[in-house]
Amino acid sequence: MSDTPHVVALCGSLRDESVTRVALEVALETVESEGGAADLLDLREYDLPAYDPDTDDADAGDAADLKRAVREADAVLLGSPMYHGSYSSVLKTALDYCGFEEFEHKTVGLLAVSGGGFPITALEHLRSVCRALDAWVLPHQAAVPRSHSAIRDGTFTDEDVAERVRELGREVVRYATIEPNPPTMESEENVGAVDQLTQNKKY
Repeated sequence: MSDTPHVVALCGSLRDESVTRVALEVALETVESEGGAADLLDLREYDLPAYDPDTDDADAGDAADLKRAVREADAVLLGSPMYHGSYSSVLKTALDYCGFEEFEHKTVGLLAVSGGGFPITALEHLRSVCRALDAWVLPHQAAVPRSHSAIRDGTFTDEDVAERVRELGREVVRYATIEPNPPTMESEENVGAVDQLTQNKKY
C-alpha cells in the first residue's frame, strides 16, 4: 500500500436521491481531508446480473470491473439502506461476486440508513458477511436513522449523525494498514468465497 490509502465505497442504493449515497459521499470527503484517496462505486453504473457461479466472467456484466476496483483498494466502505431488516439486494449481488481475493485482511467500514429507528440488523448482517470473508471490520459504524429528516436536499440536518459519518471516514483511513487477524470460524465454512478463489468446486 502507498502512503496514501485508497478507499472505495459501495453504495447499495439505486435511488436517484439516495440518502445512503449522500452519507457515503460525506464519509469519502472526510477520507480525502484525512489524506486518503476516495472513490464512490455507484452500483447504478454497474451491470451486475444475479450471481450464478456457473456463469463465465464474459457473461457477468461489469462484475470483473467491480471486483478489480474492490481488490485494488486498501479499504472499503459498505453503505446500504435497510430493507426488511437487512441490507439491499443490489449490495448483496455485488458482494456475491466478491470473495477472499477482494476482502481478506482488508479494513471495512459499515454504514446503514433507515427511515425509522437505528438500522442495527442491517449492520449486523453486513458485519457477518465481512467476517466470513476474513475482512477486518471497524468497531465504529455509522447509522442514519429517520433518514427523511436527517438529510434534506442532499445535506445533513442532524449534526450528530453527520459527525458519526465523518468519524467513519477518519477511522477507515486511520486503520487502513491494520495487521490482519487470523481466519475466523465463519470463513472456514464459507464455501462460496473459497470456490471463487480456487474455482475447483461447483455448488
